[in-house]
Amino acid sequence: MATTAPKSATSEQLAVDTIRTLAMDAIEHAGNGHPGMPMGMAPVGYLLFAEVMRHNPRDPHWPDRDRFVLSAGHGSMLIYALLHLSGYDVSMEDLRAFRQWGSKTPGHPEVHHTPGVETTTGPLGQGVANAVGMALAERFLRERYGAEVQDHRIYGICSDGDLMEGVSAEAASLAGHLGLGNLIFLYDHNHISIDGRTSLTFDREDVNKRFDAYGWHTLDVDDANDLDALRAAIAAAQAETGRPSLIRVRSTIGYPAPNKQGTPGAHGAALGEDEVRATKEVLGWDPDQQFHVPDGVYETFGAVERGAAAQAAWEERFQAWRAADAERAREWDLAWAGKPLPGLDAALPSWDPAEKPSLATRGASGETIQAIAPFLPTHVGGSADLNESVKTGIKADGPYSREQATRNVYWGIREHAMGAAVNGLALHGGIVKPYGATFLQFADYMRPAIRLSALMNLPVLWVYSHDSVALGEDGPTHQPVEHLAALRAIPNLTVIRPSDANETAEAWRVAIEEVEGPAVLILTRQNVPTLDRSVLGSAQGLDKGAYVLAESGDAVATIVGTGSEVGVALAAREMLAADGISTRVVAMPSWELFAAQDQAYRDGVLPPGQPKVAVEAGISQGWERWVDGVVSIERFGASAPGALVLEEYGITPAAVAAKVRELL
Repeated sequence: MATTAPKSATSEQLAVDTIRTLAMDAIEHAGNGHPGMPMGMAPVGYLLFAEVMRHNPRDPHWPDRDRFVLSAGHGSMLIYALLHLSGYDVSMEDLRAFRQWGSKTPGHPEVHHTPGVETTTGPLGQGVANAVGMALAERFLRERYGAEVQDHRIYGICSDGDLMEGVSAEAASLAGHLGLGNLIFLYDHNHISIDGRTSLTFDREDVNKRFDAYGWHTLDVDDANDLDALRAAIAAAQAETGRPSLIRVRSTIGYPAPNKQGTPGAHGAALGEDEVRATKEVLGWDPDQQFHVPDGVYETFGAVERGAAAQAAWEERFQAWRAADAERAREWDLAWAGKPLPGLDAALPSWDPAEKPSLATRGASGETIQAIAPFLPTHVGGSADLNESVKTGIKADGPYSREQATRNVYWGIREHAMGAAVNGLALHGGIVKPYGATFLQFADYMRPAIRLSALMNLPVLWVYSHDSVALGEDGPTHQPVEHLAALRAIPNLTVIRPSDANETAEAWRVAIEEVEGPAVLILTRQNVPTLDRSVLGSAQGLDKGAYVLAESGDAVATIVGTGSEVGVALAAREMLAADGISTRVVAMPSWELFAAQDQAYRDGVLPPGQPKVAVEAGISQGWERWVDGVVSIERFGASAPGALVLEEYGITPAAVAAKVRELL
């Protein structure tokens, strides 16, 4: 049945209004959601998906597609309606199941869950920084492999709320500094937030002037319903290749709902049956029709045909490129599969305790990075202004800059944007295990991005040094105490705290080759002993999360250590042995890897019924899962030499031995 839309309505206007009605109907059917943004920005969404972007609904993972990021993830029905109308595998029944158990259309967009969704958004500002990471990836891959196989743009829609968040400011500053001309954001400037008009919090700031200062190209569109003005602004943004672009679009939230448009009532709640009916009447639609797509709307989008033609042209170029450079094509294939070049395992460094009796694990990590860099040509990352401290720079490359895209991104003191942009590097594809690095204490500044990396199961690496009070004189503001427990509490995040140099090299191998999702490497500032593996357990036991490091056949207790405290555990064992008490020592670099082993292996490492004591320079929370007693630190640190702080706080062999005796 055709709608009663006015005959004067153009086909594109009918398509725009279909986005609006689908959003209203799905949210009304669910009983909750955010209708205002999808309704107000429907013209922008229509232009991007129907005219502007190169994308193929039949192959959402085509490497050279344009990416679209809905940073304002609360407006998820906008992208779901666009995906459905464009021909992605999002059915009308999926729209009817909006926000329901098991549906493809959750309340906020989720990557790997809904075909065509490029990232999981919801926490505001994250999508802006994700898009910056995607733009970094596209430019890097274009320069490395050539514009004939990688040449596209990153488009996004952000909101007033996105641009209030600090993470978007950090990311925008970096994008402007690097001149990421492949990035175009359309800013939904509707003056409304949940609490009321944005004048409550956001009326003294000229966002465009701020972005001008960041080095962006800024434009204005006075009316979101003016398709020609939107087209002109987007074309101008596309023509600007030396700067990212922000197009401020003046929209009316909830347009054209007669009673709620332009009000907070259109933001975060269903409009209500009466308002939905009234809005459809304003549009000239039959108010009794729900989830209806008028004749010709799918054809107006035409995304399937355009996308297939665009990808076919790319495939032709790609095959010619592949034939001309088989070696580079092989590297491309491995990069997009997320794998290093062959030979990484053999390239891992090793340290003889006779030649290198001690080394900080951050130092061993730095040497490992240099050794494996030739096998990871698309391993892009860097630190938050701490390269010399965390040892993560790739020495063979210069800095990623406006002039060249390299593997070394200097993130600046922007931990949160670094985290979210690293997620974007991974989401783009072709970047093998991108990474971000800082001191463990400052993982707090990027926790939302770490959590989202785990939620999205992204193959990223977080590298944190200065892992305990042993960092010393910088004092409690820089000394992590609760951070290991906090990271271990995040589902799907693999935390690895190696005990010496050789275990650190193995940790890098495991993180790159065996951990599918995000991994965290926790490293020391201070030197730790290089363990004599000829008499102790092999560092290759790290891949199982925990392994027996030192064994006695008549052991009556087990001592468990991680990181720098493994040396404390071994010294406690010697102290107890002098008193005739036999113990085993277990190195436990990763709870998560250990938990993934079968029960027989776990029982073989941590024998049931035998007293077990852990030692770790952090809070004890969580250790009750594995042991009976813990030598830990349950307070903030202090400014003093690191060894003295550890001694004063009781991270000593004597304290561990006393805890074992207590349990026995």
